[in-house]
Amino acid sequence: MKRYRRSSQMTGRTRKMLIGGVALAIVGGAVAIGTGVSSAGENCVGLDQALRQNLQFIAGQRATPDALSDARIANRQAVVDLINQRRVVAGCNANVAGEVPGAVAAPKPPAATKPAPKPPAAQPPAARPPAAQPPAGGGGAGEVVCKGSTVTLSGEAGAPFASSGTFPIGTVLKVTNLDNNKSITVKVATPSGSCVLLNNAAFEQVREPGKFLIRRAVIERVG
Repeated sequence: MKRYRRSSQMTGRTRKMLIGGVALAIVGGAVAIGTGVSSAGENCVGLDQALRQNLQFIAGQRATPDALSDARIANRQAVVDLINQRRVVAGCNANVAGEVPGAVAAPKPPAATKPAPKPPAAQPPAARPPAAQPPAGGGGAGEVVCKGSTVTLSGEAGAPFASSGTFPIGTVLKVTNLDNNKSITVKVATPSGSCVLLNNAAFEQVREPGKFLIRRAVIERVG
């Protein structure tokens, strides 16, 4: 009987320890998630700009889809969801989606997105022919281009690279964050609706902690 009671007591203690450990794990996980989403003190202007650019990219992909559009849209939608969570915590209430044509209506009726881009052949050439675009943003190698443009992240994974709607794939760009004097040289690997977007790895090397937008950026075409 004594052995049985000791065994029961040990079982009760073990249960309490296990329950306490699980509770701590749950609380710890909740704190980690809350910290990753909240980032107190974020700027609504920066978050709205980042959301606007990502919604523009998604709208552009839906307007002129190709074989990789679904994957790019899914990747960028994950970034949009994260930014929206941060906007809620920061108290941002601007209707950014309403400012982006096609950003709200296009996802719901897929059938409506395909008829809209009936001349798909006219739009891809506008983003792909490099010769027509660089003169609008700047000149040859080493020159500052897209003056006044902000830089945010595309949400794409992998080694550091950039996406651009101004420069063709293969163009080498140098992006400098004037707020911390950090810079990175990357190659354009995918198209976007902005002068330049950095993927997660590239943006991480030049960002300021807790910020998802580089407002004071210098963009140079170096190759």
